[in-house]
Formats: sequence, C-alpha cells, structure tokens
Amino acid sequence: SGGAFLVPGQRTEPLDVSKKWDFTPAEGIAPECGIYPGMVLGTVNETGSIVHKIMVPPYIKGKKLASFRGQGSYTVDDEIAVTDLGEKILMSQYWPLRKPRPFAQKLEVTEPLVTGQRVIDVFFPLSKGGTAAIPGGFGTGKTMTQHAIAKWCDADLIVYIGCGERGNEMTDVLTEFPKLIDPRTNRSLMERTILIANTSNMPVAAREVSLYAGITLAEYYRDMGMHVAIMADSTSRWAEALRELSGRMEEMPAEEGFPAYLPTRLAEFYERAGRVNSLCGDEGSVSVIGAVSPPGGDFSEPVTQHTKRFIRCFWALDRELANARHYPAIGWIDSYSEYAEEVKGWWDKFDPRWAEIRIKALDLLKKEQRLQQIVRLIGADALPESDRLILIVAEMIKNGFLQQNAFDDIDQFSVPEKQIQILLLIMNFYDLALKAVKAGCPLLKIVEAPVRDEIVRAKSVVANDNTDCLTTIHNHLEDQMGELERQYRTSSL
Repeated sequence: SGGAFLVPGQRTEPLDVSKKWDFTPAEGIAPECGIYPGMVLGTVNETGSIVHKIMVPPYIKGKKLASFRGQGSYTVDDEIAVTDLGEKILMSQYWPLRKPRPFAQKLEVTEPLVTGQRVIDVFFPLSKGGTAAIPGGFGTGKTMTQHAIAKWCDADLIVYIGCGERGNEMTDVLTEFPKLIDPRTNRSLMERTILIANTSNMPVAAREVSLYAGITLAEYYRDMGMHVAIMADSTSRWAEALRELSGRMEEMPAEEGFPAYLPTRLAEFYERAGRVNSLCGDEGSVSVIGAVSPPGGDFSEPVTQHTKRFIRCFWALDRELANARHYPAIGWIDSYSEYAEEVKGWWDKFDPRWAEIRIKALDLLKKEQRLQQIVRLIGADALPESDRLILIVAEMIKNGFLQQNAFDDIDQFSVPEKQIQILLLIMNFYDLALKAVKAGCPLLKIVEAPVRDEIVRAKSVVANDNTDCLTTIHNHLEDQMGELERQYRTSSL
C-alpha cells in the first residue's frame, strides 16, 4: 500500500508461503532409513531449467527418519520429514547469510567457465569456482560485460546482485532475459537467473547485506551439484555502504574513510567461491565476478587494491577502448588471469596449441603497443616491413577476434572451437605473410589479399555450428600466401 516502496516497518515472507510445489521423493527414502547432512530426500521442478533438490539441512543431528510424507504437493513451510530426534525437515532451509555453508572437500579449479566472450575465454580465462574482478571507470562497460557473461556463460544458475547501482540496469535484466533463449536448454534465460535488487535509492543496510545474500543462495544451489556464477554489480557501492554504516557507528576510519576491516570483509566474500564436492556427493562450484567502480577510473583506490589481493582474474576495462567503441573493453596490457595454466588441459581437447598461440598473440599485441609509440614520433613508413606487418596483424586480432558485437546474432557468443580456430587463422596469416615478406613480397600485396577480409569477417559470418567454413578460409589463406611467396621468391632468383 506504500506505492513503489515498502512502508517503514513492513515485513514480508522471503518466499511465497501459499504456492504449492510438486515433491517427488528420491529412490529408497522411507521412514527408518538412515540420513546424513546434505542427503537428497527428493526433488521439485522449480523452473523448466532448474531441478531443486530437497536436502537434509547441515544442522540436523538425527541419524534416521522417524516419518516421511512421500510424494505430494507442499508449500515451502510444510514439514516433509521428522528425524529420530524429533527435528523437523521442511521444504525450505534457514541459513545465516554471513556463515559459509559446509561442504565435503574443496577441489582444484581445472575447467573454465565458458562465457562466449573471446577476450575472456582465450586470453584471460576464469575457472568454474574462480574469482574475477571487472574494474573500470564510468561508461567503460562493466554492467554490459556482466550482462553478456550472465546471458551466455555455461553456468547452471546465475545470481545477479544489483548492489547500489541504477534501477534501470535491473529493469534491463528483467525485460531482456525472459526473451533470450539459453542455447544449452532451449528455454528462457530467466528460468536460470536469480535477481537480488538493492539499488542506489534503497537503505545502505540492505545494500551491505545483499552480497552475503547472493553468495549464500549460490552456495545452497552449489550444494545440489550445480555450477553457479555470481555477478556482483558493484562491490564498490557495497564498500561505500560499509563506510556509511561504519561512520554511523562512530568507528575509526582508515584509508579514504573506509573501515579498517574492509579487506577482511572482501576476503570473506571472495573466499566463499570455489569448486567442491558437496555433502550430498555431487560436484558443484561458485564462480564470483565482481564489478569495481573506482572513482575517476583510479585503480590505486582502496577497494580495487584490496580486491586484487583476493582474486585471481583481473579484467581491467580500458577507457580508450570504450571511447573507440571496442567492446568488451577489456585491456590486454593491464588484465591478467592466473587460471590459464590450470585450464590448459581442458583447452588441449580442442587444440593442443591453445597455450602457445595465446602467448604468441599476447606478445604480438605488446609489441604493437611499443611500435605505436615509434609510429607517433616518426610515422609507420619509417618502420621495416616486418614491423609494419605486426601493426596489421595486431589490428586483425583487435577487430577480428577481441571485438564482439553484443547485438549480432552470430557474434554475441562464440563456442570454444570457433574461438580457437579464428585465433589460429590470424596467427597462421602472420606466419605465412612474414614468409612472403622475407621472400620480397610488398606489404601492400598482402594487405590487398582477399583472404585477409575473410578472416576479419569470420567472427560475424561463420555460425557456431558451422565451423567447417573456417577450414575453407584456412585453405584460401595457404593458397594465396603461398602463391605470393612463390611469385616473389622466383622473381628474386
């Protein structure tokens, strides 16, 4: 009755207590059967994409079921079982948000979270169960990058936390996601998405707790054996809420007014990520991707610096790239990923050369940056042809591989096979063109070769299910570059 806002003091139930859910018991569950924390008693089809497992809560001490209600329709507050100690097991569980949920064993993070964004998956990969930060100033594309990852990553469930950001961004998710189809399940993306909305005009206390709410929900679904990805937008607004609460409680401020325990709270959040064997025996993971909004794009401010201590993947957004309309605007100079070695085995299934061409492409981009400084002083014509070729190929990597159009039906998402093959094409172009240059071929002839345009356009022409076309382009590349090399090698003799 308070319009768009809650009336002060008003309280509502966190879940719909009147809706009934169809419960299907797990095989072998009956009165007098043994139980343990995390054991699956049955399932509920929560959405068309999510099968919700009803588990024995971790705090249950009983070893047997005294009674069990079996198949039927129940509300979230209904009791479905009672233990030998008289403890009631409901359809829902209560859990303190700031306390991590228990698991059986922590596992190594060896499988990447495939996002469909080429700059992330190939250059700066994130593992399932890993932690990443996306820092960037105003307008560099933090929210759009997180939206793209939420849409296309291969997680089973997305938890999107709108923490202190604009309400329009949450509205975008609410209006866009129901229309989009998950390529893995062919159902609406909204069916696998949880939204936690604590926008900038909501109380700071609610904003401060929203990150814990998101990570606790993620751990709950992880315990069911799901791979969950959390998008926290933005951890800087959460830190500002901490600062405001700390000021109200008259605590001693530290750097830039933030409380001295800011790094501890950040660590508590990021350390709850990971890939685990859950108590029920299934493997699940929680991957955390936190946006950081440093004032003025200054990465030396406390939230960015403390965040870097607790994450292993850093996607630094570059304002120059954003101004040039190059999205995702993840800069390849300042960004890094410590998961590259751990996911190498997974990528080797697609192509054993993944690690080699990744390093080669990154080195080429770094060389190009150094050459650009010379070009600004004396111009590109003063460079030797081999160096000018580096400038051309680096431009091909940027336009034909790193840049992605989120509104293009083909280019908005790339499968791993397509990603690796496009980068291989570009690097093979460099190797073959270099041979032709050394044979005396003018650079202009290489630039004018039709195959160069084919390679750059491949990202938005070749569909994910038609990667055989890239083999055809590769054959064109070998034919055209080989012909140029033979032509000029013969004439030089």
